[in-house]
Amino acid sequence: MNSDEESNSSARVDKGKGKAQDEPTERTPLLGSSAGGSSSELDTTPSYPHRNITTTLLNVFLGTLILCIIAFIVFALLTWSYVSRASDLSPEDVLHRAVVFEGPQKVIVINTSWTEGMWVNVEGRVGVDAGSVLGVNRDPDGGDGFLKNIWKSLGRWGIQELHQVTVKTSTINITSQYDTTIVLASLDIPPLDIHLTADPPSDHSWLHRVSTPVLMRPTHNTSALIDFARETWRLGHVAVRTEVANLDVQGGRLHGDSWRGMLHRTMSDVKTLLTMKIPLLPGFPQPGKNTPFPSIAELITLCNFTLSTVTDHLMIDAVATVVDPAPPNFALTTPSLPFIVSLVSNTSSPIPVASVTSKPFNLTHPNITLDISGRVLPLSPEALPLLSTFISRYLTALSNPIVISTPLVPDLEVDVDFPPPNVRPRILRNVTIHDMKIKPGNTFLASGTVYGRIVLPPGMNVGLDVKRVLPDVLVFDGEVPDSLSSSPPPRRPLPDPLPEKAFGHIRPDDWLVSRCVAVEPEDGDGATFAVTAKIVDVPLEVLPDRHQEFSDFVGKVIFGRDGALAGILGSTDVGVLVQGLPLPGPEHGDGMVLSDLPFKGSVRIGKRNLFSDYWTRPTD
Repeated sequence: MNSDEESNSSARVDKGKGKAQDEPTERTPLLGSSAGGSSSELDTTPSYPHRNITTTLLNVFLGTLILCIIAFIVFALLTWSYVSRASDLSPEDVLHRAVVFEGPQKVIVINTSWTEGMWVNVEGRVGVDAGSVLGVNRDPDGGDGFLKNIWKSLGRWGIQELHQVTVKTSTINITSQYDTTIVLASLDIPPLDIHLTADPPSDHSWLHRVSTPVLMRPTHNTSALIDFARETWRLGHVAVRTEVANLDVQGGRLHGDSWRGMLHRTMSDVKTLLTMKIPLLPGFPQPGKNTPFPSIAELITLCNFTLSTVTDHLMIDAVATVVDPAPPNFALTTPSLPFIVSLVSNTSSPIPVASVTSKPFNLTHPNITLDISGRVLPLSPEALPLLSTFISRYLTALSNPIVISTPLVPDLEVDVDFPPPNVRPRILRNVTIHDMKIKPGNTFLASGTVYGRIVLPPGMNVGLDVKRVLPDVLVFDGEVPDSLSSSPPPRRPLPDPLPEKAFGHIRPDDWLVSRCVAVEPEDGDGATFAVTAKIVDVPLEVLPDRHQEFSDFVGKVIFGRDGALAGILGSTDVGVLVQGLPLPGPEHGDGMVLSDLPFKGSVRIGKRNLFSDYWTRPTD
């Protein structure tokens, strides 16, 4: 029974399994139920790898995000540290600690205008040691720690990537540190690209060349400029204050569109103090220690001066040298510069007499050579006597005070001395008296023909017409002593004391009409003219206490076989017309007067007729 039950149970179980599997029919699918079970298992198994990949990607993303956030925070902190340092810097810190300027090495004057200013092009070398002011340069002693080295390295890398900045400024006003009420000069500079560096070498090889136009507008208060220059020289240093209303610094090049342009800083009302020691300048005394600035006459040397008549104009040509105080590596190029030469008047302001222009020049060492040319201006009535005095003093080897100005700086006037010729000129030569006769009476009266040559200094090739002369003559027994040859001419009425051997004095009461003829000059001389004038019954005055000398001379004439030699020494005023000299009007038709031209000569007087006929011998 039990076996039957087990058989039945087994049969039921087997039957159950068979029922679960179902027998195939015509509607049974081609794939069995086992295939359907296998498909279900494949659908559920891959869900585990998908969940692993998603988790991995999520972890990577979150890790990367955290790292980026950390890196951003670190970068932000580093940037903040650099920016905070940069924002704390004052312009004075940057100028004194970071900016290095070498030069200017070359200055070219583009044009000059006092009303609009002077445009010059300035060349030099400049650089900014940004690492020094940001504190990221390497410690030469190696005292930085590991983290600080990293911080500095990143800072230097940032400076290297930034590379340069663009600086824009408004007008720069320059004043003295000791008197800020007067603006000495104003400068306008276009935007500049300035290179940055970190850890520069000790030399200046890291500087970059810069060339920029600059508009300079000096103050019209020339007295303030002159006072500032003198005080600066006395102290030995330049102390100025610069003021800029707006200063704009932007990263990168001008008009650049890179990320560098995001770095931008604007400053307002920027004031800085600059002090520069004046170096020892060649040809100048050492500045400082209350040393006065040398006079203009000590700095300028007139090498050559010529005056010539060209197509009814009196033309001036001159060559002068000026001490060059600039260092050898400094170059300056200027255009032609106009100047006005005026004569000093005791009753009015300086009176212009000449307009000259310097040719363009460059700096040369040790002296600058200036080629100057121009002409004499039309003269005013006040200028004619001043010019007469000027020429008279020049021809007698005396200096003349003049005033030099320029239209470029209307209020600037420089007082200088126009130097005399290096060698004292002998203007009047071979002076003598032909056909001299003396009439006795209460007063001895002399008659004859005065003869002489007017020889202008070398370089003075002008046409002259001597219209009149007024001599003042001392007569000597024998040749004029050599000790008097180099002395100034006797002054009216008589020199005191009287010269040795002088016994007579001849001076007409009025001008003597003269005749002038141009003659061929000798080598090395300027224009030469022969001048003659007749004297008729001019008093021959015997000098006080010199009657014995006069008697001795008369005795030599009477008893000497060849008569006696009389020396003559004196000076003369000459009324002369200068060809090309623009006179002020018809009332000055007699020209100008040259005063006190010295001369020396001799006259041989024969005994045939002491008081009627004399023959003369011209001497130099």
